Amino acid sequence: MRPPLPPLPVLESVRAIREALAGKGCAVLSAPPGSGKTTLVPLTLLDEPWLAGKTIIMLEPRRVAARAAARRMASLLGEGVGETVGYQIRFERRISNGTRIEVITEGLLTRRLQADAELPGVGLVVFDEFHERSLDTDLALALTLDMRATLRPELRVLVMSATLDTDRVRMLLDDAPLIESGGRLFPVDIRYGSSAASSNAHGEAVAAGALRAFAETGKDILCFLPGAREIRTAHGRLAERLSGQAVIRPLYGELASDEQDLALRPDADGRRKIILATNIAQTSLTVEGVDTVVDGGLVRVARFDLSAGANRLETLNVSRASADQRAGRAGRLGPGVCYRLWTRDQHTGLQAHDQAEMGSVDLSRFALELFAWGAPRPDVLRFLDQPTPAHWRYAVDLLLEIGAVSPDARITEHGRALLRLPAIPRIAHMLLTAKDAGIGNTAAWTAAALEERDASGRRDLAEFMRQLAQGRADAAQVRRAAESARQFLRAAEMGTAGGLSPEDVDVARCVAWAYPERIAMRRDGLRERQETAFLCADGVEARIDERDPAAVSEWLAIAHWDPGPPRRIRSAIALTRDEVLRDQHHRLQWQDVVRWSDKDEMVVAEQQRRLGAIVVERRPLSIHQAGPAITAAMLEGLRSIGIQALPWTGAARQLQARVESLRQWRRDEDWPDFSDEGLWQSLDLWLAPSLAGISRRDHLSRLDVAALLDAQLTYDQQQRLNKLAPTHLVAPTGSRIQLEYRPPEPPNLAVKLQEMFGCQETPTINAGRTKVVLHLLSPAQRPLAITQDLGGFWQNSYADVRKDLRGRYPRHPWPEDPATAVPSRRVKPRGQ
Repeated sequence: MRPPLPPLPVLESVRAIREALAGKGCAVLSAPPGSGKTTLVPLTLLDEPWLAGKTIIMLEPRRVAARAAARRMASLLGEGVGETVGYQIRFERRISNGTRIEVITEGLLTRRLQADAELPGVGLVVFDEFHERSLDTDLALALTLDMRATLRPELRVLVMSATLDTDRVRMLLDDAPLIESGGRLFPVDIRYGSSAASSNAHGEAVAAGALRAFAETGKDILCFLPGAREIRTAHGRLAERLSGQAVIRPLYGELASDEQDLALRPDADGRRKIILATNIAQTSLTVEGVDTVVDGGLVRVARFDLSAGANRLETLNVSRASADQRAGRAGRLGPGVCYRLWTRDQHTGLQAHDQAEMGSVDLSRFALELFAWGAPRPDVLRFLDQPTPAHWRYAVDLLLEIGAVSPDARITEHGRALLRLPAIPRIAHMLLTAKDAGIGNTAAWTAAALEERDASGRRDLAEFMRQLAQGRADAAQVRRAAESARQFLRAAEMGTAGGLSPEDVDVARCVAWAYPERIAMRRDGLRERQETAFLCADGVEARIDERDPAAVSEWLAIAHWDPGPPRRIRSAIALTRDEVLRDQHHRLQWQDVVRWSDKDEMVVAEQQRRLGAIVVERRPLSIHQAGPAITAAMLEGLRSIGIQALPWTGAARQLQARVESLRQWRRDEDWPDFSDEGLWQSLDLWLAPSLAGISRRDHLSRLDVAALLDAQLTYDQQQRLNKLAPTHLVAPTGSRIQLEYRPPEPPNLAVKLQEMFGCQETPTINAGRTKVVLHLLSPAQRPLAITQDLGGFWQNSYADVRKDLRGRYPRHPWPEDPATAVPSRRVKPRGQ
């Protein structure tokens, strides 16, 4: 006979839950905080006929919640954890043969499904706190629904949440029944602040809120902060002000299990307790003694930066749904108070729900799980949201690079081996590669160190690893790292972690195997703001303070960086060229590179051995080997320096201008575009065939641009060009005088005034359509007049010109009637 369950609101919904699971087999439960859904619903379903003695698996999004839920359910049964109710989280398992309810984190369900898709012995899978929408939750639900549809239709599925987009979830579960539980058990008094707290001084602001709450309330206080840094700030502030009056407990994911549990238990000495927590305490936890919440309103989330291949931590405002969850912690055991450090108006502007991780995190492990399941694309399974194409492509490309999947979208044996390790594919690949190289122990410690958030702020990763291995680092860090290393080694079938005196070279090799695109080579001579620049294998630059010891290294294996831009290296270790050539040989490729060098103004043709964007080795490539690539590079170079670099002559420019003039004047005819822009756009058509043997800017002097342009005209066009836009006109004296074309204006004809005597009309071209612009010159070749009306000039202006110049140039003719005079290009003999 089981003990009676506490009378919490969710019990009123149990009948509907039983009926839905007995009939449809799926159900969605919407129950607010404090209703008892996490701890009571699984217990009420243990004796259902359809369960028939099978196990209930309940998924929790966080380790602390999984342990707390299992302990609470076990205590309600009057048992210890590991009997009827047990739990399993990463590196910790308390489950026996008699366990009927297993509380686990989501990733572990995926591992079970991949190991045995039928989930033998399991009758019900419960997804608790589904609103948190972690990637593991979405994946576990999709695999469960696919298995249920194809292998075990009798398996029951229950999705529970306090704040949930229920319509979308019901549709995902084939229009499953929606059961709504009663409201919060006890009221919570929401008290808003006068303004939002600054993120820069958030720890101080939350500490101030906690001091106010401590003075105005009488029980324990739960404070929400975005991360460990703010928790430490608030802890220091509160410790100064409340020394001896209260015990202050941190609660965040990186703490060891016993430290997390210490924050949840009442103080042994009966003192009031202030818990400083991240959103790890937002759901599924009832903390005994807490009736007050101080909510700073911020949450820190990882956003995957595709361009940098790294997570970028962002501090964001919580959603309204998360704020409700946090406030609900105050009303679990009685009436409570929630202090929100933002205004009521600001609250209405918060987004309604949290963003799903699907669109913002690294999908490499997710993608590998899908390939292992036999799903080469995410859209073949049921997800509330599909990943973005860019995130999916990045993940698949990474898996292809490390050999986890084949080009035909099948998981490889190496990929299956990676899945057996409790790590993301990069780290798992590093562990297995290092194992084959005989440095598996170092790789396990490197993986453990890379998991430590504090390591990301330490420049010398190898030194940090030595501190961990020798017990000189923070005790909690040492404990976590040692346990992680042991688990990695066991999973990789390498025994257990032994002592470690890591060689820097081995640590560097491990980091390079995990992050090959972060292998970087120093770019000498490129310094900015006292920083040294390194070119990474992915083609992007990373910078490091030039005073850092690593800045003098030729090569680096980068463990952590701020994605930027610009990228700034936070943790790296020196590599050597020999290590790169040895360990990355399968990634090194010879490429023929023919390119234009702006610096040298010539085509560079060479064979390059490259690691991504980094050139490791070069050797010359002959012009014969380069072939057409040199011409293409030469054209690219000409485009960069401009078409004016060609050896333009006056004849070439005038030919260009003549054709352009006709193109403007005769738009109904098909004249080629000889403008600079038009020629620039069509270099490969008119210039490329003549570039054989030309590979430098100074070689361009060999070209005859006029001949090249003339060759672009047909014979008929050449004839019409000479007829319609001649290069010269014949003056009345018989002189052949060159025209100066300036499209789209009429051309200029500079001619001595005396040579135009007897000519009454302005000369024309373009079949008589276009009058030339006459520049009438003095005997000294200076302009006297510019006109397109020669007859008008003779009548109106010539007399004044004659009066002014007749005495100055007496040996030249100045007739009174120039329109009928004999043209002359010579001076009178002396004495006449």
